[in-house]
Amino acid sequence: AEDRPAIAVRMTFSAEGRKLRHSFHRIMMKSAAKLAYPQAQAGIDGVPDDKTGPILEGVLKPLWDAYAVLKRGRDSRQPLELELPERKILLKPDGTVDQVVVPERLDAHKLIEEFMIQANVAAAETLEGKKEPLVYRIHDAPSLAKQESLREFLHTLGLSLARGAQMRPGQFNGILERVRGADNEALVNEVVLRSQSQAEYSPKNIGHFGLNLRRYAHFTSPIRRYADLIVHRGLIAALGLGPGGLTQQEADRLEEVGALISATERRAMAAERDTVDRLIAAYLAERINDTFDARISGVAKAGLFVQLPQYGADGFIPVSSLDGDYYIYDETARSLFGERTGKGYQLADRVEVRLLEVAPMAGAMRFEMLSDPKPLPGSRRSFHKTKGRARASQSRTGPRGRRR
Repeated sequence: AEDRPAIAVRMTFSAEGRKLRHSFHRIMMKSAAKLAYPQAQAGIDGVPDDKTGPILEGVLKPLWDAYAVLKRGRDSRQPLELELPERKILLKPDGTVDQVVVPERLDAHKLIEEFMIQANVAAAETLEGKKEPLVYRIHDAPSLAKQESLREFLHTLGLSLARGAQMRPGQFNGILERVRGADNEALVNEVVLRSQSQAEYSPKNIGHFGLNLRRYAHFTSPIRRYADLIVHRGLIAALGLGPGGLTQQEADRLEEVGALISATERRAMAAERDTVDRLIAAYLAERINDTFDARISGVAKAGLFVQLPQYGADGFIPVSSLDGDYYIYDETARSLFGERTGKGYQLADRVEVRLLEVAPMAGAMRFEMLSDPKPLPGSRRSFHKTKGRARASQSRTGPRGRRR
């Protein structure tokens, strides 16, 4: 391992997990062990290897002890706690999909995440204290319109969300806690996530709602994010750490830069989603007419978006292909329900679908619904009979799959 230049932060915390002081230093660092997350976790869990064994007592155990302290602080801070599994696509040497996996989220991941959050906070505090311009990582509370929409939706499930402009992540956590283990847990997680604002970069600080922090900046990844590089250069200038600091000319352009890197981040996220959709669509093109377990990931007047949890890709079921009833779109309940029966389909429902058509270059897939509609407690059958009405086709070509 070679020596590499870096900026390090030394932090001291109280036993309750409150940061008491911190200092930044220009250093040379060497990644001596180069541990993978599962490897570090296995060492702590009592299965050390030739790399983790020698550093278990001197490095890993003290790290986990420090994490236990930081976790106390995190628990009292109450950031937003959403369960969002991340999928990883493993490719074959020829670039096609080999398999899609959901890596287990280990304490080793959470430890590094919490250490990074605290380092990011320290960077924002130092730059603010030195009156040095910076780009904050900001995250606004949900808009009043989104709060109201969420409140109406939760009401259909018999859950209440307190009114008031001053929302706190803890209020959402309380709701998520109430549905933990329930049939509608995935649904509520999904809708709470969609009610959130998007995080962005700005020299104007409004705090970070999701993390429940007054000031926050990105500091820990300067090799892959421009925001972090700006913060590093700001720290060099503010603390007189030598050459390479942020110039006044660059500091004057931070508003423009913040808007630009927020836009490029959104573009990168969209590109990532499109890439996943195209890879999975190409992968499943061989499996036309196969049936899959799916989850409803979106509801619109035009039909249902479904996600295959195994693959993390989305497809569409047109409302015209749902037979046996007139289906009406209920925006509040995030559902399509039958005008005649009141039964229907709701966001996050688990359903069985058949793959009918794939367009790999567009990353698009069309499915047929095989699951029967279910009674919907929140559906509004007294709704105006024509509002949001979508006529279902009465005939269907091709054989009907077995229903569950």
